[in-house]
Amino acid sequence: MRIVELPEIVATLDEAAAIAAIEDGFRRLHRGEVQLAEVGHLNFADPPGDCHVKGGHIAGDTVFVFKFATSFYRNPARGLSSSNGFMIVVSAETGEQLAMLRDEGLLTDTRTAIAGAIAARAILRPGSTTLGVVGTGIQAKMQGEMIARLLGLDEILVHGRSAGRAAALAAELGGEAVSPAELCARADLIVTTTPSTTPVLTEAMVRPGTRIVAVGADTPGKQELETALTAKARLIVDSAVQCAHHGEAGWPVRAGLVAAESLVELGALLENPVAFAETDIVVADLTGVAVQDIAIAKTVWERLSG
Repeated sequence: MRIVELPEIVATLDEAAAIAAIEDGFRRLHRGEVQLAEVGHLNFADPPGDCHVKGGHIAGDTVFVFKFATSFYRNPARGLSSSNGFMIVVSAETGEQLAMLRDEGLLTDTRTAIAGAIAARAILRPGSTTLGVVGTGIQAKMQGEMIARLLGLDEILVHGRSAGRAAALAAELGGEAVSPAELCARADLIVTTTPSTTPVLTEAMVRPGTRIVAVGADTPGKQELETALTAKARLIVDSAVQCAHHGEAGWPVRAGLVAAESLVELGALLENPVAFAETDIVVADLTGVAVQDIAIAKTVWERLSG
């Protein structure tokens, strides 16, 4: 088995190829062409953190992929990244472990940011100019940079629990640190990136026509958006089954306010784009699915082994 360290992964990773592969992966997931393993979760309270194990195989591929990823949110205070992990590429013909991609969380973080940009592009209201970022961590920075760059949004607003960290990230992104109320009043598109277990944005804050990409609620118990908000929104999900279980969409579904059958998968939206009404609040609920890990790991492995 080849062990590939982070510097070689960074040198090999091609953003355009990864975006194309992940977008195709969402389409193939919706078409039923992806076999996913049951997701493994561990949640930790003190210090706060979580661990995900995800894996799967896309029909016809000669490899399959399993990913082990951790997020421990107080790590920056220790001088450590909050993300870590690795991906294993395995032959789907012999079962041989071909490579361990010791990405230290980079591939997971990158595929999450890419999914956010893909979803944002799919739901963006024409004429949008302002991006609001909720959170101040790795994903807040990556989503803010990638969405603004790929979608051409020229104003960035940032809100975080720590005013100092929000101001630092805003300066890094060339934006402005604001309150959640001001962010909702001004932003056309909002991306939420926190590990919160209590809603950060409420129905009263969010104005008609707002589009939201929610990436924080990736394990049971997490919630960034008030249930009353998601109950009235058009809901786009990366996986209908997964999001009904533990995403933002799951809260109104489990409360009986939204039918699980009404959830629209991102792959379906990519296959058949929808013209949302000008006043629709649209929420893209991204809990993270293994097809993203398969897609990004494949793009790295194919370049390394080719």
